[in-house]
Amino acid sequence: MKLIFAGTPVFAAQALQALIDAGHDIPLVLTQPDRPAGRGMKLKPSPVKELALQHGLRVEQPLTLKTPEAQALVADVGAEVMVVAAYGLLLPKAVLDMPARGCLNIHASLLPRWRGAAPIQRAILADDAETGITIMQMDVGLDTGDMLSVHPLPITADDTAASLHDKLAALGAEAIVATLAALDASPAVKQPEDGVTYAAKLSKEEARVDWQLPAADIARAIRAYNPAPGAHTLLAGEALKLWHAHAIDGQAAAGQVVRADADGVVVGSGGGLVVLTQLQAAGGKRLAARDFIAGRPALAGTVLGA
Repeated sequence: MKLIFAGTPVFAAQALQALIDAGHDIPLVLTQPDRPAGRGMKLKPSPVKELALQHGLRVEQPLTLKTPEAQALVADVGAEVMVVAAYGLLLPKAVLDMPARGCLNIHASLLPRWRGAAPIQRAILADDAETGITIMQMDVGLDTGDMLSVHPLPITADDTAASLHDKLAALGAEAIVATLAALDASPAVKQPEDGVTYAAKLSKEEARVDWQLPAADIARAIRAYNPAPGAHTLLAGEALKLWHAHAIDGQAAAGQVVRADADGVVVGSGGGLVVLTQLQAAGGKRLAARDFIAGRPALAGTVLGA
């Protein structure tokens, strides 16, 4: 099948590799412009661009798809389908209508739940039992198009946004290949009107830990904000990032460190105790709890967030 692929991060690159492996004809890849990265702030290509160039595919990086020049890139290909995965640019109706069979999106939730920018993190925050991949026919709305296939995935008690992202990326790659293979036999289904939720973009401010919340909520938030924007609090007035945690029974003052040992840094909350198992001090590296506390013998009794 002749495809245009539009995507930018690792999540999308995994889908592109699967489409290449499946033997699809991909005469055009669209991705975001190179961005400054690293200490030297040198321009860095997206994972999708790097992969496409490795396979000798044509890559274009328009700033927008609203201009006649950008739209001509799409129209001139004469593609049967455009596959979109975490592209990051709005597709205007003119572009949506150009491929003969439209544009298909690989969305990381079970639509209509968690339409929008941060479905993986919001699913963890909401304590959802499962998430998944929806392959949908794109329209002008925000993730409102008809569904071609749905692929559920359980969320485990240890999942972070990072681990769940990797599982969903692999599932999305499998799902788009399977959906394209069965496109003629898979009629699109309208999304249910009930159960619509929106996954708002994440902010650094919301990732600041509120120790007055129940321990289970705090632990989920820490996992949901890993790797970005990173849950954070204060330790002796200095920034402290928290990367992994779980909740246990018990009670102590909110934010107070009850004990610190090889099993974790145990902190009071608004209900229950939070066991921090991976932490990062300002200017330091991510450390397992046993390594973090090695140079901090007086950690017990301190109050986080103050």
